[in-house]
Amino acid sequence: MNWQAVAFDWNQIRAFLATAEEGSLSAAARALQSTQPTVGRQVAALEADLGVTLFERSGRTLAITGAGRDLLEHVQAMGDAASRISMVAAGQSQDVAGKVSVTASDLLAAGFLPPVIGKLRRDAPGIHVEIIASNRLENLTRREADIAIRHVRPDQPDLIARQMPDAVAGFYAADDYIARHGLPSRPADLAGHSFVGPRDTEQMLAFLKVQGVEITPGQFAVSSDSGVVMWDMMRAGLGIAVGPDGLWQERPGVQKVLTDIPPITFPVWLVTHRELRTSRRIRIVFDAIADAFQRAKAG
Repeated sequence: MNWQAVAFDWNQIRAFLATAEEGSLSAAARALQSTQPTVGRQVAALEADLGVTLFERSGRTLAITGAGRDLLEHVQAMGDAASRISMVAAGQSQDVAGKVSVTASDLLAAGFLPPVIGKLRRDAPGIHVEIIASNRLENLTRREADIAIRHVRPDQPDLIARQMPDAVAGFYAADDYIARHGLPSRPADLAGHSFVGPRDTEQMLAFLKVQGVEITPGQFAVSSDSGVVMWDMMRAGLGIAVGPDGLWQERPGVQKVLTDIPPITFPVWLVTHRELRTSRRIRIVFDAIADAFQRAKAG
């Protein structure tokens, strides 16, 4: 290998990659936990070293140039390789201390994970658990999270997944809503009832139809992409909502409705990168979450 030809600065490469992927110097600085002037200097230094312009600057906006796009493909491969190296190193760690990041939907993050993390804090106080409440599929191969709770099985070869017991969901409404509108037990009872759902009402209508529940778009009283917001809107008496069993329905003031239809089931997968599975602290968190799902099913 011609080591004399390898003269680039990795910090400059990271700054360029983050800026290209995040879309701005300020966003790249946040992603790198750096400052905007530092990232800007690193990108400018890389341009000077390579003798090319990587970004066209217009005020505060950046547009990647043709030379930048040519470089980006190679740099992304380097970034993926660096992530794999980092994961291999992290996977060898037997220290029961440090950060472990877990991503899950906001509803699971708020309703399911807190007692799991509470027990972990008692059993392994050196582990700092970072919860990423997100409804999008975080990219584990790029270390956006160490562990993910997903409802679809991942197909990336570098990931390992353990299937948990299927989750069960049902229809719920607040006591005061039922007092005003009556208790529906079957789909035929739904005339005049309101629903709380996601912003994509067409997808929700299709989902409900599969469950044997046919309503009109006008029956959605409120919508949100946040499961927590939808659940709290239901608890405020704004309509019927679909929610997982075993989370918050034990709280006073909420009842299960439409009990004459079959329960809704969907898969749950606990996922991590195969290299990280050998890390003791990540294994402890992974197993604690898996045990919590098993206990919830048994209960």
